Amino acid sequence: MGRLLAIDYGTKRVGIAVTDPLQIIATGLENVPTKEIFAFLQKYCSQEPVDAFIIGQPLQMSGEASQSAQHVVGFSRQLKKLFPHLPIHWVDERFTSKMAEKTILESGFKKTDRKDKSRVDVIAATIILQYYMEKNRY
Repeated sequence: MGRLLAIDYGTKRVGIAVTDPLQIIATGLENVPTKEIFAFLQKYCSQEPVDAFIIGQPLQMSGEASQSAQHVVGFSRQLKKLFPHLPIHWVDERFTSKMAEKTILESGFKKTDRKDKSRVDVIAATIILQYYMEKNRY
């Protein structure tokens, strides 16, 4: 059994979270500059077995695609070309950034650390992954 790898895609940074090999626990892994994401994923997937990608789907409150959706769709197409054998699953990410900011605020980080947007991206990816795992448990 391989890991699930979640992606919170942004035009500047990409938050990455993964499960353990038994797919029980979701853990924030890393924040990667967007221009380096495919090299990072190729390296990671060559070292760790991955069963599927979980991508945060940017939606507006109405449920329609947000302005950033076109970037995420373009990213997912490229991802599918690089890893045609791995499925891609989508998760509504409307509230993940706010939940991540709240988590950071409640965790006791220093004020300067709370303003670190890269931390928000990794936590948002972890929330996306946890939501997917909870939704798909039997």
